[in-house]
Formats: sequence, structure tokens, C-alpha cells
Amino acid sequence: MASKSFKGSRSSLSISSDAAESRKPPISPTVTFGRRTSSGRYVSYSRDDLDSELGSTDFMNYTVHIPPTPDNQPMDPSISQKVEEQYVSNSLFTGGFNSVTRAHLMDKVIESEANHPQMAGAKGSSCAVPGCDAKVMSDERGADILPCECDFKICRDCYIDAVKSGGGICPGCKEPYKNTDLDETAVDNNPRPLPLPPPVTMSKMERRLSIMKSTKSALMRSQTGDFDHNRWLFETRGTYGYGNAIWPKDGNIGNGNDDEVAEPTELMSKPWRPLTRKLKIPAAILSPYRLLIFVRIVVLGLFLAWRVKHPNNDAIWLWGMSVVCELWFAFSWLLDQLPKLCPINRATDRNVLKDKFETPTLNNPTGKSDLPGIDIFVSTADPEKEPPLVTANTILSILAADYPVEKLACYVSDDGGALLTFEAMAEAASFANTWVPFCRKHDIEPRNPESYFNLKRDPYKNKVKPDFVKDRRRVKREYDEFKVRINSLPDSIRRRSDAFHAREEIKAMKLQRQNREEEPVEAVKIPKATWMADGTHWPGTWLNPSAEHSRGDHAGIIQVMLKPPSDEPLHGTAEDSLIDLTDIDIRLPLLVYVSREKRPGYDHNKKAGAMNALVRASAIMSNGPFILNLDCDHYIYNSQAMREGMCFMMDRGGDRLCYVQFPQRFEGIDPSDRYANNNTVFFDVNMRALDGLMGPVYVGTGCLFRRVALYGFDPPRSKEHHSGCCSCCFFGRKKHSSMAHNSEENRALRMGDSDDEEMNLSLLPKRFGNSTFLIDSIPVAEFQGRPLADHPAVKNGRPPGALTIPRDLLDASTVAEAISVISCWYEDKTEWGQRVGWIYGSVTEDVVTGYRMHNRGWKSVYCVTKRDAFRGTAPINLTDRLHQVLRWATGSVEIFFSRNNALLASPRMKFLQRIAYLNVGIYPFTSIFLIVYCFLPALSLFSGQFIVQTLNVTFLTYLLIITVTLCLLAVLEIKWSGIELEEWWRNEQFWLIGGTSAHLAAVLQGLLKVIAGIEISFTLTSKSAGDDVDDEFADLYIVKWTSLMIPPITIMMVNLIAIAVGFSRTIYSVIPQWSRLLGGVFFSFWVLAHLYPFAKGLMGRRGRTPTIVFVWSGLVAITISLLWVAINPPSNTNQIGGSFQFP
Repeated sequence: MASKSFKGSRSSLSISSDAAESRKPPISPTVTFGRRTSSGRYVSYSRDDLDSELGSTDFMNYTVHIPPTPDNQPMDPSISQKVEEQYVSNSLFTGGFNSVTRAHLMDKVIESEANHPQMAGAKGSSCAVPGCDAKVMSDERGADILPCECDFKICRDCYIDAVKSGGGICPGCKEPYKNTDLDETAVDNNPRPLPLPPPVTMSKMERRLSIMKSTKSALMRSQTGDFDHNRWLFETRGTYGYGNAIWPKDGNIGNGNDDEVAEPTELMSKPWRPLTRKLKIPAAILSPYRLLIFVRIVVLGLFLAWRVKHPNNDAIWLWGMSVVCELWFAFSWLLDQLPKLCPINRATDRNVLKDKFETPTLNNPTGKSDLPGIDIFVSTADPEKEPPLVTANTILSILAADYPVEKLACYVSDDGGALLTFEAMAEAASFANTWVPFCRKHDIEPRNPESYFNLKRDPYKNKVKPDFVKDRRRVKREYDEFKVRINSLPDSIRRRSDAFHAREEIKAMKLQRQNREEEPVEAVKIPKATWMADGTHWPGTWLNPSAEHSRGDHAGIIQVMLKPPSDEPLHGTAEDSLIDLTDIDIRLPLLVYVSREKRPGYDHNKKAGAMNALVRASAIMSNGPFILNLDCDHYIYNSQAMREGMCFMMDRGGDRLCYVQFPQRFEGIDPSDRYANNNTVFFDVNMRALDGLMGPVYVGTGCLFRRVALYGFDPPRSKEHHSGCCSCCFFGRKKHSSMAHNSEENRALRMGDSDDEEMNLSLLPKRFGNSTFLIDSIPVAEFQGRPLADHPAVKNGRPPGALTIPRDLLDASTVAEAISVISCWYEDKTEWGQRVGWIYGSVTEDVVTGYRMHNRGWKSVYCVTKRDAFRGTAPINLTDRLHQVLRWATGSVEIFFSRNNALLASPRMKFLQRIAYLNVGIYPFTSIFLIVYCFLPALSLFSGQFIVQTLNVTFLTYLLIITVTLCLLAVLEIKWSGIELEEWWRNEQFWLIGGTSAHLAAVLQGLLKVIAGIEISFTLTSKSAGDDVDDEFADLYIVKWTSLMIPPITIMMVNLIAIAVGFSRTIYSVIPQWSRLLGGVFFSFWVLAHLYPFAKGLMGRRGRTPTIVFVWSGLVAITISLLWVAINPPSNTNQIGGSFQFP
């Protein structure tokens, strides 16, 4: 039963990062081949008898667990022959800390039939030659190619062996093949490109082993020392140089004469066209805007100086509080306003992108896409608060995006490990077989089916194909059925689990009766498991949690829902689907379900930990040089969005961009946007302004990352931009003359260190972990993410046509390695979360992650597209909105008290950018002064005093100028940003609502964490709608009590009572002080006007608040005011009223 083993060419699953352990040979990853019986026991099988050629060849120790066959008989030998091919798309990979990595071959993933050749669960044929585990030759549609009339199933390698060395005899019928010249495209479909092909003299099995060893190893470091792919890629100037593209003169490639280089005539003859351009704000708007900022700063300074010099001696306590608050408000306004001095707009040219990357050229004769790959991350954690239908629609919009199919990969992180999310994903992959080709055929926008079928506009506008109406009706019916299946999944899973559980109990009872024939039978207690569609236990979280199957305790899971597409387009036919798909590409991008391992006692770091797990798993499986992360409720609204972002990344200087941030746009917001959910002032004013500095902050979703920037490397040419920074070269290069001439080569992948020593390769596991798969993928991702070197001015470029080669196929060891890097222990003693990937330690990990990149010298850009790139949902309920703001503000307080404070930023960060990040950490503290200031008008009315001695002309003039300049600045911001005045006012209102509620609580929680070490826990923001299906905005009117409402309610009540008291006091005074009353009443109304949306939210649905409530409120206010006058009457009062005096 012992399998043969060999020293794997892959990385080890676990190697100690200690110096002593690092010298030990790596341990090969083990995956188990076997069959799981109905009792849950795994039966292993040896591969010794599969092929005699294995006797003299080292082989990896693989074990794969296969589900029980229907008849529960010993495994048919043919099953082991098709394991490797069905491994990726038909196997559920599980594993983790101190456990065997298992691949559970699934008969079916969902109840319905999988009908797409890429879909998980799609049946495949195996080679019938004994000892062969390869797939049968097939066309791109999955149909078998059978070269003999006897229909003997044979794979490509076996067929070539039979033709060349077997005399052309069919192994099945022993008759000669009648046609040994099969179509090359048929025989060679799904080729495996090898950078170093094995010798021709090798046997079939040796070639297969060579393929297994070298798959995914292109351009990776060789462990045997025979060939160093990194040196070949990054240190050879045979065909191109490291950094600027260098071509040999006269086309003499590899002639050893590296000094004679020239530019290709094709590039010199064509004018270079940029992919993006800056659109400056008109000087007629920007110049007055900057002038007004300067004027307001001067006026504020003079006003505060006047306030300090003219105290109110009658109420020094009132004056002191007001001056302190005004000083802080001025400081806070400066922090917010100064980064807005340099706003810009940007535009892209997708036509140029197409010409450069998808048009036939000398370097790319076929016109195949030369665009880099993109890995898209979708994160979800709780199917109850994040409905699976919402997540499924987001996935469908990704699969239908207008980007080269073979360059896309979608990874869904299910941090809850729920079978409901798993099967919803599988249903989405199945429906994508119809939806994605339909979108491509009719150019559908948006490509989220729920949003598309609910469009208010005419769906037939600009549609010219005669079969559109018929196709749309059929797809709509399919989508309705798809929604019903998704909605019924919870009940379906529950009923299935109950049925299997009852069967297991009956089996246990029978077994107990057999063992105890005469003894009384006791009730058998069996853990109630959650069962998958193929009749096996779900390895994730069960509906009834138990040990190793709960939300915080389950194995790591990876399931390839849609295997990687073929390299060439696969056109449909009229019979392929419900609609005619002739000449329509029916391929689908790679889709992978990932649920990282969770165990008790480990800090899993919430969303940031889940995103880092996806970064590592995707680096192993697809290694796209760019990463787009989306929340589960943010879908692609503009199918061209990724091309828009790629224009920035592929433009000249794009290699210094760490990410492209898209604005967040929302659906389902009430027309009045009562609680400023659209955040238009932030996304259209602040973010555009930051784009004129080092770039916008990262806001958590809708962001296109450069992978190597997430890895913690410095940007290229970092020392040219700042010579005083200590950096280290990634490759630990030797300082010799042959490399000294190319400074760019020495700066490609650098990571800043506290010392000035070069990075040693032995330190890399301490940074990135023990997976050499992961480490070897880093330079490949860096190279593929470079801009195109199509002009001498493009620095750090790559040669045209370098990314037109097919992607390597997935195999068992690749997915097994991906399982290992999502285990709960992998990040121990590494820099993941501290310096690499998403940064831990804050509930707003997004802002911290972006800050770290800017701190290393990277830049970012803000991409505002004509058609919204992404759209999502936002909580319109007041309580949910306050909790959302609380989470953001708490993260900002954590940032302020951490080493991520902008005061500690490196010299690489620009001054105004540093101020912007400082404002991010300071703004919650404004709530302390804001609450005091909101009570000042009431205190003024209660005491009969004011913040100044008298309302003289100087005070009113300053107040007028400050107010007018603020209004003019708002008007100019509206002009250059394109927002509306109502949106600006809503933002001002919610600034006060949030500042007096959530921000104050955030400051208190942050101080508790810093001082007492009390951790902060937050619940997910619910993405589900209200219960009232007839009202789209039913959730807006639901009043859910929270303690965050106490401060604003108190402020409103106190100010209302104070107004009544002030009027009563003035009326009953002998000498009424109308000036003080008007001052206090004006500021009280200013407070109440800002809190109006909050008060409206407390009233519930419009029209449902009884009139008697308002009547009683007025009576109570009048009664309290009269009682105040009765208890504390004005002195020397002989009459009511007095003479009216206006100041």
C-alpha cells in the first residue's frame, strides 16, 4: 500500500521559518487518493500497479479521496484513471493545520444538472489504456474525439505513442488506425506549454511526470539548480532588457552581443498615444476657489484673535467653551480643506487600449489579447445578512464582464463556510451558461440580471437584432426559475440534511440491535450533519454546529466551480442553449469558491484575513498581476470598467500606481437621500481632490490593485523619487559589473527595510510564509503587470506579445498548495497583515492598507467613468446607517492611536497627502467639541447670556464673512465636482447627526481599546431589504432603538425647551434682552435644522405619526417653559413684556 515518493519540484506545505529548520529539504505536499465509504471511512489505494515505468522514477505521494460509488462496491480501476483530469473541476479540496489535504470527487455539486463543459460536476471521459490517468482527447465543447471506429477511448499521449511506437494499432480492437492524421487542433486542444520541454527520448509516463513537475513552474526558481527561471527572465538581455524594452540590432537574438541594441522600426514609425489624460479644472473656477480658501483662512485667524481678546466677563465659562470649540473647528476645517487645493479630473481612451493590446502587430500577429490577467475577489461572511441571491448576481456580473475571458478569474471568499453560499455559487455558475452569452450577444448593460430585468427604462432601446425579444423572454424565464431555486436552497438543504440524518440514525439503530441482540436498545445520538447534494458531509459550517463544523472551527475548502477556459474562443451554435449562440463565445472565466480554515484560538482578523487568504490562493492558482476586490453587494454596472482601470495601469508611469479606486455608487437609496447614503461630497469632492496629490484613499471596494504593491514592495524607481529611503532588492542580487549597468533591473522589486542590507532569499519565508509556490509567483506577477514597452519613454516595460501565451492548467498539487496557504497557521511568524497584504489591527483595514502603500511612495488614481463602474447597496435605515458610521469612525480612532498615524508618515508622502490622512484619524474627535457647541445655544438661552458680551458690528461682520465664504466655497465645489446643492446640504446635516452620535461613541470605544485593551466587535451591515415588498423604501421608516440616538435626542429636546424658556424669560423681563435671545435662538435653529433628518427618522413612516403626538409635544414644551419661569422668575418683574429693542 505504500506509494512511491520523490523529492517534489513544488514547494513544501510547511517548513519552519527558523534558521535551523530552513536548511532542511522541503516536504512535498501530499494529497490523498482514496474512496470514502458510506460509513465515513477512507480506503486508500496504491498506484504501484498502475505503470511499471514508475519503478525507476520518483513520484509524488498523492492520495485522493473519492466518494462512494452507487453500488458501494470496491472502486473500479477506471476511476483512478480519470482522477487527475476531474480533480480541479469535480473535486472539493479540504485541509488545514495538522490534517491531510483531501480532494473529494463529487458526483454533483447541485441538484440540477451541470450542462457547461467548464462547470464543476460535468462528467468527463477517461483514457481506457491501463495505467493511464489522462483525459480522453476532446474538442472544446467537451465531446470525445475517438480516432478508431471501435470508439476506444484514448488520450492524446497514448494515441501519439500508439501511432509512433505502436505501429498505429488501436489498443482496443487491435486494428490499425485508418486515419493517423487527426486534426492538430483536435489532438492538441488544451496544450500544456512547457518552457523547457522534456527530451524526445523520454517515455510517455516520464513525459507525463515531467509535465506534472513543470506545470505552473514556468519562470519559477528551479530547486534542482539546473535552470534558474528567475535569472532567465530577469537577467537575460537576449530578446529584451529589464526595465526599458531593448531589442537586438538586425534581429540577432541571443548572439551574445548585448551592447548593440536598437528600437524596432514599428515603434519608431508610429506616434505614441497615451491611454489616459488629465482634465484640469477650469482656471475660472479653480483660481477663485483657492483665493476664497486663503481669504477664509485669514478671516478665521482674525476672528479667533478678536474672540480671544474680547471675552464675555458676564459669562466667562460660556465664552471659554465657545472659543475652545471654535479653535478646534477652524483646525478641523483646515485639515479638510487644504487637500482640496489641487482637484483634477481624468479621462481614458479605450480605443487606444484596444489598438495596443488587442490588434494584430508584428509582435502579436494573431491579435490575441496581450492584456494582463485580473483576479476578482468577492467577500461574503453571513448568508443571512448578505443574501445569496445578491452575491450570485454580483458573480454573474463579473463572469459577464467585457474583458478577455482567459484573463479573468473570480474568487469568492465565504468566511462563514456555509453550504448555502456554496450551492448558490454553483447555481450561479450553472445559470451563467445562459446569461453570459446572452449579454455578449446583445451587448446587455448592466450585466447583473436582477438590475437589468428591473430597469425602469425601455429595454428594447438600441437593440437591433430581430431575435432579441425572444431571447430576452426566454432568459427572463430562466432567471425567474434561478431565483426560485436560490430562494428554496435553505429549505432544500434542511430537508436533505434531515433525510440523510434519519437514514444514519436508522443505520445506527440496526447496527446496535445486531451488536446487542438481547439487551435493551438505547436511543442513538448522532451529530446532525449538513449534507451536500452528492450525499456526503459538508466540511464547512453545519446548520447545527458541532466540533470542527462551526463558524469559527472548520477546515479550509476550495472548489473550482468553473475550470479555466480554453485559450481560443469557443463559439456556440443554435442548439447549445435556449437561444441561438452562433458566433458567440460561450466560454466562462475561472470561478473558485474559497473558505479559509478557521480554528479556535486563532485570530482570523475578520475581512482583512479573508482577503489575504484570497491573495495567497489566487497567486498559486492564477496569479493575475492585478486584483479587483468587490463586496458581495457591489456588482459591475459597467462591463468596460476593468478596461478603464487598465488604461491607467498600462499607461506610461503606470507601474508606479498601486491601485485604481473607483467611486462607490448606490442603488435603493430614497430619493431625498435623507441620511446622505450616497456620500457624494466624499466621492466626488474629496476623492477628486486627493487625485491631484498622491491619489485617493482606498475605501474597501471597487478598487483595482497591483498585486506586488499588496506584497509590500516599493514602487519602481523609488530612489529616483526619494534618495534617502533605505530599500532592499527582492532578489538579493550580487553586486557585479554585468548587472550594474542596468539600474532599473536593481529596482524592480524592492522592499524598504530599516537597515540598508540586501534582502536574503532565506528571509522571504519570514515575510511571505513557507510556500515557495507563492514566492516564485511574485516576480512573474511583477513582470506581467508592467506597462507595454512600446515607446522609449516607457520605463520598466515589458515586450509586446509577452502575455499572449496560454495559461498553465491547474493540477492537483497546485490546488493542494492553495489549501495549505489558506490554513489558519500559515501566517504565523510572517509579515502578512503587518506589512504584506491587507493590514490588520483596525476595523477599517482598507484605509490602513492604502496608507501603507502611499507611505512607501506608491501613487493611486481615481477613475470616474461616464457610466458608473460599480453599484451596490447602502443601509437606508437610520440605525443601520449610524452603526456603519460608528464602524468607520472607530477605525479612524484606532488609526490615530497606532503607528499608522499620518504624523509618523515617511518622507515619501507628500505634505498635503499627509494632512488628508491626518484628517482621517482626527475627524471623530470633532464630536466632543461639536456636542458641546450644540448645547451652547441652549445654555445661552437658559442663562440669559451669550458667547459674546454684545452683538456688536465687528462680531456680526466676521460672522457674515465666514458664512458667505463658506457658501461660496460650497458653490465652487459644486461647480468643479458636479454634485448638487441638495447633496451638499444633506452631507452637512449628516455630519452633525453622525458627529453627535456615532463619532462620540467611536472616540469612547477607541479610548477603551487603547487604555483598557477592550476589543471592539461589530456586526455585518445587513444587505437585505425590508419586509414590506410593496414599498422599495420600507426599511427607511423602521425605527430600531439604539443607544447612539440618545445624544441627538437630548440635544433636540434641550434646544427646543431652551427656545421656549428664552422666549418666556424675555417676555416676562422688565428690560427684555432681545439681542441675546435672537443670538441664542438663531444658533438653536441652526442645530435643529441640521438634526431635522434625524427627527424625521424617529417619526417613522410619513403620515403614520398621529397628530396628537405633535400637539402633546407643543403642550409639553410650553408647560416646561412656564414652569421654568415660575421656578426662576426674572428679578424685579412687575409686568409682562417690556419695550422691544432690536440690536
